[in-house]
Amino acid sequence: MGVRDMTLFTVSAILLLDTLAASASIGVSSISWWLIMGVIFFIPYGLISAELGTTYPEQGGIYSWIRHAFGSRWGTRATWCYWLNTALWNASIFILFSGVFAQMFFPDLAFSTQITMAIGITWLVVIITCLSLRIGKWIPNAGATLKTLTFAAIVVGGVVYALQPGIQLANDFSLQAFVPEWGSSTQYVSTIIYGMLGFELMSSASEEMKNPQRDIPRSILSSGLIIFLSYILGTFAILAVIPAGDINLVEGLVDTLRLLFGESQLGQLAAMTLGVFALFTFFSNGTTWAIGANRAAAESAADGELPRLFALESPHNGSPVGATLLMGLVCTGVLLAYGAVAGSNEDLFWSLFAASAVLFILPYIAVVAAFYRARQIDGERSRPFKVAGGDSAALGMSGLCMFLLAITALLFMYVPGSGFDWPVVIGSVTCILLGEVAMRYAEHERRRG
Repeated sequence: MGVRDMTLFTVSAILLLDTLAASASIGVSSISWWLIMGVIFFIPYGLISAELGTTYPEQGGIYSWIRHAFGSRWGTRATWCYWLNTALWNASIFILFSGVFAQMFFPDLAFSTQITMAIGITWLVVIITCLSLRIGKWIPNAGATLKTLTFAAIVVGGVVYALQPGIQLANDFSLQAFVPEWGSSTQYVSTIIYGMLGFELMSSASEEMKNPQRDIPRSILSSGLIIFLSYILGTFAILAVIPAGDINLVEGLVDTLRLLFGESQLGQLAAMTLGVFALFTFFSNGTTWAIGANRAAAESAADGELPRLFALESPHNGSPVGATLLMGLVCTGVLLAYGAVAGSNEDLFWSLFAASAVLFILPYIAVVAAFYRARQIDGERSRPFKVAGGDSAALGMSGLCMFLLAITALLFMYVPGSGFDWPVVIGSVTCILLGEVAMRYAEHERRRG
């Protein structure tokens, strides 16, 4: 993998159309939130990822970084949350896929059929993840390209729509509307930080990189710029045509495309084409995260910290077959269980999204803490890329990112004015405890030899 592959891989992982809809539903102030969080979180987190990725370029990514700083047991705890989150999140993203597919082609498609479709996509991702990265990388690469084209079309369409004479924009874009609000929007503000995470994912496959010390910082810079601009401009485009209160997390994308390109045959063809592009990007998102998370889990299992089944590899290409099959089973079980109780695909999307987000964010708290601790206990190690400012800057960046991540995790479980979302809290705690059980079982396997 070179700089281009790594950039596309990262764009495919981080640039999410579902995050775009969720952030736009905040309203015009979401653009200000993107700018604020970009300065105080996105840039520091990108710099931290660049230093850790070049200092510890070995296979395993997030597991390797935390292991160096806090030991293999804490690295495994983080990897467990990372891996299980991906299974839950893939379930939510594939429900989004089936919901958009139904709206585009079969508006009356039964919810049970949408669940079945999501399960089918899950196992297609399993098959692709079991292929060699030389083959599998083309899914993230194609997804990133189509995703960028879709975002660009939404942005251009939004600007053209806004510049038409006599057009009334769907939302108020006065200066007052840009002032961030702390209240009902906080539940969705947390999705903005969530949508900025993923720079470290490519480091999970560092053995397949040509020159990780040189290429990781370059790919982070280029992908970060693409991602940040795409989110801000895409949010403006959606808000230009749809009132914030009417944005549906599942159907918002299709609604936006249809409004942007009009009712003419050419406009409908453009909307349909971009909708198909968007469907592929949902699929590529799941594939990208499965590739990274399963490799991290396999590395942890190879060290004896997770059950041996996670470490099972393909004898032909070394892909993490065991972790991938387990992820497919978990994702399938979650889809069946949630499909039985959720009232709609939007309810299911948000329930899975919130539950997976808590698990997803916890390892990042450990990552930014590992960044500072590694400076203290392993300061003599060569750092091809080192964040400027010395240890004081490292402490400040680490502390700020930890605080923002902790607040974000809390906001997925607690909504000001509404209280705790207890199913999400209980589900998150249960998943963490299951990780402890898995580690104890791995310990038992080691003792048995």
